Amino acid sequence: MAPALNRRQTLKSTLGWAGAAVLASRTERAFGFTSANERPRMAAIGTGSRWYQKATGVDSRYGSAPDMRKLGDYVAVCDADAYRVGLASDIAKEWTGESPRASSDYRSVIDDPEIDIVHISTPDHWHAKIAIEAMLAGKDVYCEKPMTLTIEEGQLMSKVCQQTGRICQIGTQQRSDKGFLTAIALIQAGRLGEVRKATCSIGGGPTSPEIPVTEPPKSLDWNLWQGPTPEVPFRYLAGDNGETQSWSRCHYEFRWWYEYSGGKLTDWGAHHCDIATWGLGKTQTGPVSVDPVMVKHPVPFREGNPVDPSRYNTATEFLIRAVFADGKEIELRHDQGNGILFEGSGGRIFVNRGRLTGTPVEDLESNPLPDGALEAVYKGRELTDHFRNFFVACQDRKDPISDVHSHHRALSTCHLAGIAARLGRKIEWDPETEQVIGDARAQSFIRRDRRNGFEIEIS
Repeated sequence: MAPALNRRQTLKSTLGWAGAAVLASRTERAFGFTSANERPRMAAIGTGSRWYQKATGVDSRYGSAPDMRKLGDYVAVCDADAYRVGLASDIAKEWTGESPRASSDYRSVIDDPEIDIVHISTPDHWHAKIAIEAMLAGKDVYCEKPMTLTIEEGQLMSKVCQQTGRICQIGTQQRSDKGFLTAIALIQAGRLGEVRKATCSIGGGPTSPEIPVTEPPKSLDWNLWQGPTPEVPFRYLAGDNGETQSWSRCHYEFRWWYEYSGGKLTDWGAHHCDIATWGLGKTQTGPVSVDPVMVKHPVPFREGNPVDPSRYNTATEFLIRAVFADGKEIELRHDQGNGILFEGSGGRIFVNRGRLTGTPVEDLESNPLPDGALEAVYKGRELTDHFRNFFVACQDRKDPISDVHSHHRALSTCHLAGIAARLGRKIEWDPETEQVIGDARAQSFIRRDRRNGFEIEIS
């Protein structure tokens, strides 16, 4: 895309024009990652613990950046917290030998024609806006899960990705894990018979004490951090809680506020419901009903909205059942550990990040899967880690293993579960039109208004 073309002009362009322009202007340099001068240039937008925990001041190797930097170079870092930008800048300089561009304004990254890949590790409510603008500006995207805050954002993500031809990998790394791939291969080989149900045990959500209103840290641009969401006071309470040693509306703890996330339903739900949807063969459709059989919240709700702004508000306990047109089911529940139980007419298997069990698994010793079975599940690609899969997809311009479209379908089930949980009633859903049937209030939760200045513009 011509450097003189500014962001406003880019976003006002039609999707078809944008897709043609960016595809025509890409250089071969972006598609190689073996030699130093061909490594893609990356920008990190959001430099919290999921990017790299060291950038939060914690001495830990947790995060995806150490794996991403093996295949590309971080030349820009961006975050609403200047303290984290400073740490991330130092880390990137250690890796590349050069200081990256450091900024709080992600638009400077979007406008830079020299950046090939945008790595999004912001809170959930920022994911879709940044990813859409990045794709429109001709960049490939690695976006941490969950991809979106609402179903409408997923629809927009899918549309923009398809029409621009960009590569977008979602950070649901279980899709590149051999245990989960084996589980899917067993299902597709008929080793469980007809699979009728998947139970996703994703853990319960936390509660908090009353969190007082206080001034945000001087390093944090609280207005920018809130972005598209309604403006509210900053809340913070120091204490022995999690990686931030606090309760707040902000870093890490944003997960437990419906304003910014979906609680466990979209946190671990994004991982396990994705695998469940894949196993049931429902990656191109959705449920027809979502029933909140049992849900507990830590604060009262009125018409689907929490009425106490001082405490975490996402569901703490739940059993939510999603039923598809053919009667197959996905259950999301807070108990029974962590993992996915697939039940079929000829057997059952349980899979999580450390275990794959069940009679069909035991039978592999005497009746192994045919050669190439896992590769077939892995879209015909050579088995590798999730990050290299993304870079290979950027090179050959074919869908990565965790593509936008299938993730949108799986995550829609999680979002519908959250809507049903908030309203306390069963929702009927049309997966073809992606509309709630006969419930205007529930339908209103499919999208959210965005604050002035933080709209998503695609045409």
